[in-house]
Amino acid sequence: MIGHPLDRPVWSMLTGRQAHLAEGDRQAVRIDRGYGPFAAAADRSAAAQAGLAALVPAEGELWIVEGEAWPVPPGAREVKRAVLAQMVAEGPPPEARPGEPAIVALGDADAADMAALANHARPGPWGPKTHRYGPFFGVREDGRLLAMAGQRMLMPGMAELSGVATWEDCRGRGLARALIGHVMRAMAAHGETPFLHSYADNAGAIALYESLGFHIRREVQVLAIAAI
Repeated sequence: MIGHPLDRPVWSMLTGRQAHLAEGDRQAVRIDRGYGPFAAAADRSAAAQAGLAALVPAEGELWIVEGEAWPVPPGAREVKRAVLAQMVAEGPPPEARPGEPAIVALGDADAADMAALANHARPGPWGPKTHRYGPFFGVREDGRLLAMAGQRMLMPGMAELSGVATWEDCRGRGLARALIGHVMRAMAAHGETPFLHSYADNAGAIALYESLGFHIRREVQVLAIAAI
């Protein structure tokens, strides 16, 4: 199953630049459970599907993200399906606007605050190590973490914008826009083209991303599975 790395993003990340985070074998892989639930099979063969099923945890889910709808492997059950808009940035990153808030780097010392914000805003799967994917940045006010954004999947020459989250009472202040721009500039400084995934029916988010230079590359399918 050869194509553009973004057509099979989880397989690409876990057999490529982030193979050090992978569990499994040549038939199927999943990410270190502390980082989240992502998994992928090498192909649709019976052996690969069996390998994928073997990675399903006794509790919790696996998330499969593919360019085409993926079948539920034998021995697992479907939890949900969703469609994502896969977006890639074009051109240079946006410049910072006058009056944007101060942005700080986040790390292990901020893990509890980041997890609380992720649990509130639900930017995507979040685990105890998710903040270690790569650089994360945030805006703090009087010690409170108001908003954050960072990166997740890595492809050849590309990095995924992820974890964009703002507390509900802090929205409407341009915090997400400022953070996204900051992350994009950090990626560009390392020669990375930003990409992202957004639920395809989230028109507001997609409009924001388009205003910052992203365009929709294609739709991809998410399948969440669990043990029977």
